[in-house]
Amino acid sequence: MNLLPFENLNRKILTKQDTTSNPDYGKFPHDRSIEELIHYGVINLNKPEGPTSHQITDYVKKILKIKKAGHSGTLDPKVTGCLPIAFEDATKIVQTLLTAGKEYICLMHIHEKRNKNEIVKVINEFVGTITQLPPIRSAVKRRNRERTIYYIDILDIEGQNVLFKVGCQAGTYIRKLCHDMGLKLNTHAHMAQLIRTKAGPFKDKNWHTMQELTDAYEFYKEGNEEELKKIILPIETATEHLAKIWITDSTVDPICHGAELHVPGIAKLHEDIKRNETVAIMTLKNELIALGISKLNSKEILTKKQGSAVSTKKVFMKRDTYPKYEKDGNNSHN
Repeated sequence: MNLLPFENLNRKILTKQDTTSNPDYGKFPHDRSIEELIHYGVINLNKPEGPTSHQITDYVKKILKIKKAGHSGTLDPKVTGCLPIAFEDATKIVQTLLTAGKEYICLMHIHEKRNKNEIVKVINEFVGTITQLPPIRSAVKRRNRERTIYYIDILDIEGQNVLFKVGCQAGTYIRKLCHDMGLKLNTHAHMAQLIRTKAGPFKDKNWHTMQELTDAYEFYKEGNEEELKKIILPIETATEHLAKIWITDSTVDPICHGAELHVPGIAKLHEDIKRNETVAIMTLKNELIALGISKLNSKEILTKKQGSAVSTKKVFMKRDTYPKYEKDGNNSHN
């Protein structure tokens, strides 16, 4: 089974100090009301062919009657598939998905006939590190860049048409990949159709259409929120690909004010954290507080008693969600 790098990680949770969270503060993500989710949630939208990603995001704002929304990983108008969209206070979370791995199903047309075995051989040569020159029309500076192709699964070859699934590093241009494959076959090739099936933790197995969102919102207005609650996901869904650190209740409010996370405030953590890695700082109720850059690895965090562990970069939780000096049984705070 082909998986993106983070999907291959079986992250073990390590306990630094045994503590619990006060039920009077905060809320488990699955307990949020639909109103809270609309202002602090994400949707895995199956983008249709035609509109731009920006237009789709605007449609979603109008459907949900919200003022702010943002999408992650722009898809060309003709490309369909996974388009994560975050709402209102959750909008900043889409930035974390930009660097997450992606998966596509691509239909490539080769301009001249080639032997099947030759096609398979050439395509498989593109697995690993490749060098790409972005297309003339692209959002990045046009210079050679190294990108990693995690896997390519050839689904079907019919004449000069090749259907394949590709898992790749963020920023890989599939249109250019097809072009380069054609050159390697001593001819030309182009991308005839493309569907994005994964964008970080968002997959084709749980995406929803614009029509489904529209219908669910209508049901919600009539008093039935069940369908809309299936579609709008907690903001924490967008952090499933990140390593996490869980902190004590008394440490939460300082982090909400942008303070660095110090070792004494840490309760649990993933075992595979490396220095200079983006990590999600969580409450013991699995609420996202902030994103930060780790200054220590997991082993150092476990063994040290003092010092700064994470430099806080983006805060999501509102201040005063947890008290300033709530006692948590360990009296440890940032």
